[in-house]
Amino acid sequence: MRFGLIAGAATLLAVTGSQAAAPKPMRIFIASDSTAQDYKADKYPQSGWGTMLRCAVAGNVTVENRAIGGRSTNSFIREGRLDKIAADLRPGDTLLIQFGHNDASIDKPERYTTIDQYEANLHRFLDVAKKAGAKAVIITPVARRDFKDGVEQPSFPTYADAARRVAKATHTPLIDLGKSSQAWVQATGAEAAKAYYLHYEGAAGAPGYPNGVSDDTHFSELGARHVADLVAVGLKATHLPIARYVTPHVPALTRTSPAGGPTCG
Repeated sequence: MRFGLIAGAATLLAVTGSQAAAPKPMRIFIASDSTAQDYKADKYPQSGWGTMLRCAVAGNVTVENRAIGGRSTNSFIREGRLDKIAADLRPGDTLLIQFGHNDASIDKPERYTTIDQYEANLHRFLDVAKKAGAKAVIITPVARRDFKDGVEQPSFPTYADAARRVAKATHTPLIDLGKSSQAWVQATGAEAAKAYYLHYEGAAGAPGYPNGVSDDTHFSELGARHVADLVAVGLKATHLPIARYVTPHVPALTRTSPAGGPTCG
């Protein structure tokens, strides 16, 4: 009888211990633009880094990718998209914030954001995270493929600097994706870097672009994978609670040939 009680207690402890060891569910929200968004299969090979970031996180982490093409901080807020994130955020979540590409579109008033507005808008995103008990991370705008005399140029430098200022002033973790992606494109070289952006001839068989495409802003599948890896490196370095569940340089993000879709296999 005593042996049975001891065995039963041991079993209970083992079960309780295994439950305690199981990592709690966590969520990463992404507020961004077309460089990060999820795409339907008919747009392939266009891909966003937010889609591929799922390959770098543990099984207990869900990526809520709210990135949407053509949005600046102004239009994202004006359309109520930040309000929807505010309604869904909860303690323990992480909010990644990357804008700048569309904020700089001075010829598109529905998008354009002055530097002062951009900084104020970033503060609004941070306030939403703080009120929800979530952690925020500011990300500088990812690099375009933009070479001059063999040198990759900084992308949207005034907005990147503004993002850095807000991060420093508010003690918010910063992923300087602008600098890391610029260095990556530079190391890759002007011609080879085309494989990471949307450069396809009409006969290349790209479903989303039957007539071909030459686009130095948006990413191919491989480009999205590699940019997601840069984000994973930066997220790991933040030492936020989510960081322990992020693994950079996984094979899915460093592969050199396309998989034909957003698989993490």
